[in-house]
Amino acid sequence: MFLKRLFDLFVSLVGIIVLLPVFLIIALLVKIKTPGPLFFVQQRVGRYGKLFRLVKFRTMLAGQKGNNITVKGESRITPLGAFLRKYKLDELPELWNVLKGDMSFVGPRPDVPGYADRLKGEERKILELRPGITGPASMKYSNEEELLAQQPDPVKYNNEVIWPDKVRINLEYLRNRNFRFDLKMIIYTVLGKNPEGCK
Repeated sequence: MFLKRLFDLFVSLVGIIVLLPVFLIIALLVKIKTPGPLFFVQQRVGRYGKLFRLVKFRTMLAGQKGNNITVKGESRITPLGAFLRKYKLDELPELWNVLKGDMSFVGPRPDVPGYADRLKGEERKILELRPGITGPASMKYSNEEELLAQQPDPVKYNNEVIWPDKVRINLEYLRNRNFRFDLKMIIYTVLGKNPEGCK
């Protein structure tokens, strides 16, 4: 949708300019409190399956390896990182991804290639969408790290319960998306509320 892309361009540019002081404060804190790279950069699957480099503020100890499932309270997450993740401040650099056109404000969260490869049949239509900073599935599982922390096998629970449910929700969004709903998602995300349609 042309209107959606125009909105993404304008708001991401304004957001980067207005939030520049916040970017600088977070960047300074990350460099002072957690030695290592300032940003976490990872390849994700974007629109039509094209790979792009997603950028976040780094929230983990430098050089940490592990799976792509993050559980609340993990030792690899720094105290500052836990704070940034709680308030989604680590995701502010994704405004650059939106400005570039890799992402939109609203859409399915971009998966790593291994998960995107699991999409079959109609599910692959999800890749017609630009991935988003927020969306119905993201809103439903806004407490995902806490939920995974309660499971005896977080990876299995994610693979068998959360991820398939996100695919279902993203397909529903694909079929019924409209600009008005996107605006509602953005407002509710900022307010920290879960609107109807994120079930």
